[in-house]
Amino acid sequence: MTQLVEPVVEYTSDEMMTVQAARALANGTVCFVGIGLPSTAANLARRLHAPECVLVYESGCIGAKPEVLPKSIGDGVLAEHADVLVSVPEMFAYWLQGGRIDVGFLGAAQIDRFANLNTTVIGDYDNPTVRLPGAGGAPEIAANCGEVIITLRHGTKAFVERLDFVSSVGHGEGGDHRSRLGLRGRGPTAVITDLGVLRPDTVTNELTLVSVHPDVGVDQVRDATGWALRVADDVEVTAPPTPVELDVLRRLQSA
Repeated sequence: MTQLVEPVVEYTSDEMMTVQAARALANGTVCFVGIGLPSTAANLARRLHAPECVLVYESGCIGAKPEVLPKSIGDGVLAEHADVLVSVPEMFAYWLQGGRIDVGFLGAAQIDRFANLNTTVIGDYDNPTVRLPGAGGAPEIAANCGEVIITLRHGTKAFVERLDFVSSVGHGEGGDHRSRLGLRGRGPTAVITDLGVLRPDTVTNELTLVSVHPDVGVDQVRDATGWALRVADDVEVTAPPTPVELDVLRRLQSA
């Protein structure tokens, strides 16, 4: 009797990260989307399992349905099929600060053990090695959304013991620091990288490795982290991307 063998589907670490980030977005969620990888993941989710997800962009587009990936928050493709366009002050004062956004989807250049983010400078602020694009609306997104999902590539230059600049507060100094600061929502609930998934500890809010992607070891994640990484007692292995997920992602990126 001939045994059928499932075909091996090749994928990159970035594709694994993007697919896993898309899976984190539930149908019907109102999501404030950062540009770049968060936007790719959010639009992938809308094309797969979350067609009723409401994508919100900082420029004032609510219910954006771009046919191609936007190059910036001001890209006209976001407005073309959006449900409604509002002014930037209304977007922040009424929608975001009013607690009407379920999830914020953010990227960063640096992150620390309590999921605070840096998107401002690398090095000394007055004489930086790299001056980054800046925080934009990320501080308000991190402060006011119901929860925040963060995506970035895993390495010691990104996962640092101490941020060069705190652009957006995640869990501050840990524990209940976020609530003591009076920030709305749960803060960062997941950090999805090209190596695995980290979630905050339920008491300390320190990021803890809970899942590794296929063919990635725990020690590999430890070596790519600039602090002594906490690891869950039972680390899961992320399900690999399906052929359908990869096909939709690749068509989206090539459009």
